[in-house]
Amino acid sequence: MPILLSIALGVLPMLANAWFVYWLDRYEKEPLSLLGGVFVWGALLSAGVAYLFNTFFGMGVYLVTGSEAMTELSTGVAFAPLVEETLKGAAVLGVFLAFRKEFDSLLDGVIYAAIVALGFAATENFLYIYERGYLESGYSGLLWLAFVRVVLVGWQHPFYTAFIGIGFALARMSPRLEVRFLAPFLGWVVAVLNHALHNTIALLLPGAGWYLLGTVVDWSGWLFMAIFVIWAIRREQKALTRWLKDEVEAGAITEAQYHAACSTWSQWKAKLAAISSGKFRRTQRFYQVCAELTHKKLQREVMGEEQGNSQIIAALRLELQGLSSSIAS
Repeated sequence: MPILLSIALGVLPMLANAWFVYWLDRYEKEPLSLLGGVFVWGALLSAGVAYLFNTFFGMGVYLVTGSEAMTELSTGVAFAPLVEETLKGAAVLGVFLAFRKEFDSLLDGVIYAAIVALGFAATENFLYIYERGYLESGYSGLLWLAFVRVVLVGWQHPFYTAFIGIGFALARMSPRLEVRFLAPFLGWVVAVLNHALHNTIALLLPGAGWYLLGTVVDWSGWLFMAIFVIWAIRREQKALTRWLKDEVEAGAITEAQYHAACSTWSQWKAKLAAISSGKFRRTQRFYQVCAELTHKKLQREVMGEEQGNSQIIAALRLELQGLSSSIAS
């Protein structure tokens, strides 16, 4: 029973957070299969390998120094942030390399990074809640650790790894060679430093001091990231407004469809209405293509032809015309 409760309290909230992150991706939804894959990567591969590395490193430090304080400091502040952010970042790198066409915007970078980090957090939460909560203090410890891991620090891992996602997104969107190399590295550095800062506060200010200062620091960072995400969503909306206007003038979509494509509220109403007419999937695909076409036009402006941008744009425009004629205006 304690194990099942630890899993429920540690994993289910992270799945709910992952759904919220998916919901934030308002205009061009990333494939659920790909998001599910990076979540599993975080939960199994990243968390599993990190647990082994951190454990063996800590054992080595203790054998050499004989000091529990030195072991916790070196593992928590220096080693764990490097290992964990590298393993989580590897999933983002995998998407960046193998599914490059899905990496279209700054928001995409945040989405993939946050999802893999939430998978990692799900496994780590379970381990903390069970091992440091229940095994040390029974059910009261279990419930307290669940509160700490889910409420007080529930968004810590997505916050750190989001910087790696932003770095890869900047690399994807820049024609400059130095940006392509430096942006992911700098994103990783910022992720590691923020992770190390959190762990340092937790180690040097245990008890009430950590709960106060750590919560203030963490939540300030999350507020910054929330503002960034809102800005990224607005940026994507402005891109739709700009790049879809040409499709109205070319007759690919109607004026009403254009305005709906640029508004998540109008899209939601159109999709809801399409359920009764049996055209939900076509309507959903129509707005997805609108966003994909927008991003591809923007990529052509910044990156040139790259990997056949004009051909992809032509194919998307043809699909958009076919969808436009069969859905409500």
